[in-house]
Amino acid sequence: MIELRTPALEEAKQPRGVNERTEKPAFGNETRETVLRLSGLDCADCAAKLARRIQGTKGITKAEVNFGASRLTVDHSAPLETIVRIVEQAGYRVEPDRNHDRVSISEPRLNPRVMLTILSGIALGLGFAATVAGTTDSVTASLFALAILAGGYMIVRGAWQSLRVFTLDMNVLMTVAVIGAILLGEWAEGATVVFLFAVGNALQAHTIGRTRRSIRNLMDMSPKEAVVKRAGQTFTLPVEQLVVGDIILVRPGDRIPMDGVVVAGRSSVNQAPITGESLPVAKYPGGTVYAGTLNERGSLEVRVTKLAADTTLARIIHMVEEAQAQKAPAQHFVDVFARYYTPVVILAALGIAALPPLLLGLEFAEWFYRALILLVIACPCALVISTPVAIVSAIGNAARNGVLIKGGAQLEALAKVRAVALDKTGTVTIGRPAVTDVITATNITGAEAVRLAVSVEALSEHPLGESIVRYAVESGIAPLECTEFESLIGEGAQASVCGQTHYIGSPRLFRRLGVDQTPFSTDLGRLQGEGKTVVVLGTRNRVLALIAIADQTRAGSSSVMKALRQEGIRELVLLTGDNQATARTVGSALGIGNVKAELLPGQKLDAIKRLRQEYGSVAMVGEGVNDAPALAAADVGIAMGAAGTDTALETADIALMNDDLAKLPYTLRLSRRTLRIIKENIIFAITVKAVFILLTVLGLSTLWMAVFADTGAALIVIANSMRLLGGQHTKARGPSPGLARAA
Repeated sequence: MIELRTPALEEAKQPRGVNERTEKPAFGNETRETVLRLSGLDCADCAAKLARRIQGTKGITKAEVNFGASRLTVDHSAPLETIVRIVEQAGYRVEPDRNHDRVSISEPRLNPRVMLTILSGIALGLGFAATVAGTTDSVTASLFALAILAGGYMIVRGAWQSLRVFTLDMNVLMTVAVIGAILLGEWAEGATVVFLFAVGNALQAHTIGRTRRSIRNLMDMSPKEAVVKRAGQTFTLPVEQLVVGDIILVRPGDRIPMDGVVVAGRSSVNQAPITGESLPVAKYPGGTVYAGTLNERGSLEVRVTKLAADTTLARIIHMVEEAQAQKAPAQHFVDVFARYYTPVVILAALGIAALPPLLLGLEFAEWFYRALILLVIACPCALVISTPVAIVSAIGNAARNGVLIKGGAQLEALAKVRAVALDKTGTVTIGRPAVTDVITATNITGAEAVRLAVSVEALSEHPLGESIVRYAVESGIAPLECTEFESLIGEGAQASVCGQTHYIGSPRLFRRLGVDQTPFSTDLGRLQGEGKTVVVLGTRNRVLALIAIADQTRAGSSSVMKALRQEGIRELVLLTGDNQATARTVGSALGIGNVKAELLPGQKLDAIKRLRQEYGSVAMVGEGVNDAPALAAADVGIAMGAAGTDTALETADIALMNDDLAKLPYTLRLSRRTLRIIKENIIFAITVKAVFILLTVLGLSTLWMAVFADTGAALIVIANSMRLLGGQHTKARGPSPGLARAA
């Protein structure tokens, strides 16, 4: 592996951040592929420009930047240090590829773009305060100048990068307009435009940084080392050194380091992070286990079936990165408009200043003045803030109602959603098993059966036992004294209660004991058909009771599904790794007919792709690591906040912080109203600009009119956007058919 430890040329023979699995040795001019991780890449447009700049270098045939994963892939015959130098000249850093070397990189919680934006806002506020206080012009101008320098640094850098690849974008026009405002002495206006533009960019930079941290959290789930048995000896090795066929030892409470098959031992494994199953799964010889899952009780010997780079968890990481690459930030109308607007305005201003004096002999000063007016009028203040102010207002409204929205693109995308896929465990259900039924023999009451069951389970650490204990406490049933407790791994437990040995566990345990379960066969089949886990209580002679346990749906989930349909959602789909019977039962309770069960993460991802093909725009609601690829691939990923894993929360676009599904219809209404207001702002801003540009060309406007029109349009856009901070339609409330029709 080539590893670049510093960007210094003398160490370029060991480039850091190179993916050793994808770099291919080159001889002469042979092309090879290299993967680099980039740090500081917080702008999607900048990522595209970097790729174009690298690809335009001699000896480089292809350069692709995965903005979501901050990963650069290059096909090249040119020296690697040349690529690194271009990256560093663009203002970015090369970091190790964490997929393979697992190097932990400490990153600042606040992105430099965010910190510069905060500084710009402080200076802007002080400048206005100084103006109101009547401070000297030099002091106020200095404060506004500081706001321009802080907020405009990234804008100017983006403009310079655009010019280097011969393109004109909004950054270029913003830079020209601010310079024009400074030349005209409009320091306050220039500072305001810079700050508001920087706010939108900073929000995107902060969001993408949080998303990238989710990939590191995924990697931390899998142990870095494993205890392996080879040639009769036991020792510890890094997981990258394990080979298919190795036997690894997994102790109780440890995470399983590799995918494999159990060859010895019995245990229960919590594999919810991978499969989404709501309860731990019993593992026996022949059972499959996954890297990153938790071995809860017994010791296991596992034969490795996949290399570290090919485990299910590694594939999840890969799918998250690829899904993020496919879901680039939306190309807003403003960006498309600016692509043509910027060069046209600059050329028009040059033409107004130069052509009349040169061709017609008219006075240069007068036409230069008109050109300056055009630049002020063309300043995209109202146009630029038409989106970020509306987005910030809507996000603030949502935050007060317990909904975290990570950016404007996500909010706009939600407005276009027509299909919603929902995970089961922890999303539409509580995610915690609870006792639902107690069926007893004729000579014992339900309370007596629960008392015997909790007497045995009080010493157990199994989640099913904890459910029974919790049920007994809620019912006011105290346990009896028990002795000789013994855990029967994978089957249940036994203990002596009132001088008699009682057993509690799976039906399989009682079949092994030879106890007749025929009197309960009908009830057992019915409960299992409803997707419930059945625990049997009895002695060696007979069955005393059946206790059914299941994960229960969240309160109001059914009403939420109805509200989503009233808001225009055409299809609701339940996706789960749980078994078919359980999934059908939950789907029926919620009124969801489209149920897909026993899905692994890759299959959930495929389901999302099919929904996108059929309905165009899809939202995914989930909470587990196994949901992360689907959350990333959906047009909008929605995570259950408090109950959700860090990975799902960071990968998703929207988080319901109170785990309240009732916020879904509210958030959908808010997104649609936000998109409508953004469109109103853009149309208004463009109309004002068009009218005053025409007046300027005809010589009917003055500099004061230009300043008034520009500032006035900006204030109107801001006032319109501020309506999203409150009002009847944005409060969290029940479904509104009228709004659904309007949307």
